[in-house]
Amino acid sequence: MMHFQRVVVTGGAGFIGSHLVDFIVNKGLADEIVVIDNLSSGSLNNIAHHIDKPYLKFIQSDLKIYDSKWVEHFKESEVVFHLAANPDVRTSVENPRIHFEENIVATFNVLEACRVHDVELVVFASSSTVYGEAKRIPTPENYYPLEPISVYGASKLSAEILITTYSRLYGIKSLILRYANIIGPRCNHGVIVDFIRKLKANPQILEILGDGTQRKSYLHVYDAIDATLLLVNYILERGSQYEIFNVGNVDWITVLEIANIVVEEMGLKNVRYVFRPATPNGRGWRGDVKFMLLDVSKLQSLGWKPSMSSREAVRRTVRALLGKE
Repeated sequence: MMHFQRVVVTGGAGFIGSHLVDFIVNKGLADEIVVIDNLSSGSLNNIAHHIDKPYLKFIQSDLKIYDSKWVEHFKESEVVFHLAANPDVRTSVENPRIHFEENIVATFNVLEACRVHDVELVVFASSSTVYGEAKRIPTPENYYPLEPISVYGASKLSAEILITTYSRLYGIKSLILRYANIIGPRCNHGVIVDFIRKLKANPQILEILGDGTQRKSYLHVYDAIDATLLLVNYILERGSQYEIFNVGNVDWITVLEIANIVVEEMGLKNVRYVFRPATPNGRGWRGDVKFMLLDVSKLQSLGWKPSMSSREAVRRTVRALLGKE
């Protein structure tokens, strides 16, 4: 594994970002880590154990504004992990401007900072939502056409195009990671968090968005970070200008199965499920991809494999969020 003098992690106080910081520190991969976060969805609690340590510099700043306060920290940074984004797909339906600004404008500004300061590699947290409702499942990286059905997915695809263009035009290496439902300790949105919150408020009834048959893969954040760092090493050793990889699990699980796991781990009995489909075909909300499973054979060809199934990742996450492990 390569060693760096300085890396930047945008969104480093968020869910995936804070775990990435932990892994970089624990494996001794960088002398200095610069975390840039506006704390809109992240929390200083996630990186409290690193604050005031000599290897970490925290900058509370907004990437939507191109400001020397954060841009100057890209100087002499070898890798920028761009994880900052608004992660809520449902929000993109209700307020699309948020995703345009948080996911597209912010990415453009990050790329400009990379260009100005000659950053070698930018690693981008994209999403499985760029595929839309793929007709091929599992869905490989070369699937076409890419037709997102949410503004969130469109914003991630737009950012991908900006990034690969900067790679071709300015020589910045780029690694695009299409993450699929990453879960684990510190996650603060998504179906598991939603179920736990609802059942704590009312242990007798659980409202389930959609008809419960939605089926997707879920990957534990530890496996996602393991894949991310493996791929960083791969692209720097190989010398590719840019690469796109799916990062997800090899199996999938239904929303109803997730509900059953949450109920079981919370020790509840006789919970009544109330299904609330938002569309005639049972989606949880407009823009929700009902069935999603990525083809991760390209990633597996490098020797990676998940340590947990989707079901195991869900159970571990529930237990972590309940403080049981």
